[in-house]
Amino acid sequence: MDLKHLKEIYPGAATFKFGDGEELSGHLIALVRAGTKTATCGAVRDFETGEETMPEVGRMDIALDWDGTPALVIETLEVKTMRFCDVPEDFALAEGENDDLAGWRTDHQAFFERNGGFDPEMWLVCERFRVVRDLQEVQREK
Repeated sequence: MDLKHLKEIYPGAATFKFGDGEELSGHLIALVRAGTKTATCGAVRDFETGEETMPEVGRMDIALDWDGTPALVIETLEVKTMRFCDVPEDFALAEGENDDLAGWRTDHQAFFERNGGFDPEMWLVCERFRVVRDLQEVQREK
């Protein structure tokens, strides 16, 4: 299903990519598809510059594969802002990438250092979501 058609089905949907490279993006989408990843976060600074679209509770958004192909439609269930150092373990585990808070902190610090800088007191937009539609399954049905 192409992006234009999806935007007609889900008016107001924002598009985004997980991660900051093809390999990480593919890994994160696989975690979402497996039901392991039900949360994500980003630096507040990226939302303030318009680089990222602020998630909104109840809105359906379209996650893209790294090549721009629609992969998933997700619904935002919760949005909170908090400092990196205050992220609780339950949220870190809901991101599905690590087995504990310490691993989450290490990996996310490296991510933020690669993407604009890191500070343990930096503000994050923390989002919980659910999958509404897996577009890979739609392609298999055709």
